[in-house]
Amino acid sequence: QVNAVNLKLASLCLAAAALPSVADARSSHAEIAITFDDLPALTILHDQPYVTYLNTMILRGLKRHRIPATGFVNESKLDELNRAQQIAILQQWLDASMDLGNHTFSHESPNTLGAAGYIADIIKGEPVTRDLLAARHRHITWFRHPYLETGTPLAVKREIDGWLRAHGYRIAPVTIDGDDWEFAEPYDDAIARHDEPRRQSIRREYLQHSAKTVRWYRAAAHALFGRDIAYVMLLHATRLNADCIDDIAALLKREKLRPVSLATAMADPAYLTTDPYVGKDGIEWLERWSMALRKELPWDSYSEVPKDIAADYDRVDADRH
Repeated sequence: QVNAVNLKLASLCLAAAALPSVADARSSHAEIAITFDDLPALTILHDQPYVTYLNTMILRGLKRHRIPATGFVNESKLDELNRAQQIAILQQWLDASMDLGNHTFSHESPNTLGAAGYIADIIKGEPVTRDLLAARHRHITWFRHPYLETGTPLAVKREIDGWLRAHGYRIAPVTIDGDDWEFAEPYDDAIARHDEPRRQSIRREYLQHSAKTVRWYRAAAHALFGRDIAYVMLLHATRLNADCIDDIAALLKREKLRPVSLATAMADPAYLTTDPYVGKDGIEWLERWSMALRKELPWDSYSEVPKDIAADYDRVDADRH
């Protein structure tokens, strides 16, 4: 959800003048895989009908717009509400022809747990998901790092990477990240307080920010590879995304982004690029690849989360990681 010291700010001064424009990046069609973290849900409202509803609406929207998606599960959340109903939500994702991956049991960072503790948390986070997939003659393929934190120092990162490979996991990278979590909890709070003007305002700002974010990442991909890549977009299982699922689908269509499965997106050769980053902060993969390729990203056109949203988030949930 949260990254403490974002390297994006530190990199602003490195932006190059001669980089492709956002408009150039939007001129062609591209593929995109949609992923949702923190299943069954990321919400401050501990209410089973609320969680069930938001998943139902996300899945209906995905099916309506023929968008394949992968949901990443934190199995600790199964016991936060009604376990049987929480597991039923995961079954609904599979029944809707979506995929499920492992997001660890507790959503803790490798920076906190160390390699051995983190691997144990991965193992603890797979039994229910594994069994649900096995019942459909499938197996867990994908793993997503909480906070996008992949381990530090290098020995820790290598130990985690080696364990994942040895146990049949592929890391699901992120190449579009709009920080939707930061809008989602204030949105929950507005619903809880029956504050409709605030809810609508957060929704508008979220959709505006999402459009800017998608365009920036396309420009960033052009800066690194001279082309669109097949993107992997990070969203979260939230009421905000449930209420905005049609708008998100419209955004993809407007930006000429064709939804594909995560496996299809990952076939893009860009994902063979080395990830040299070793640090405590969780950063997405275009930043990592910019280090490997020694190319600058267009930070001068990057849009931060609006200050009013960031302040609202901190009022609702003082948990910045």
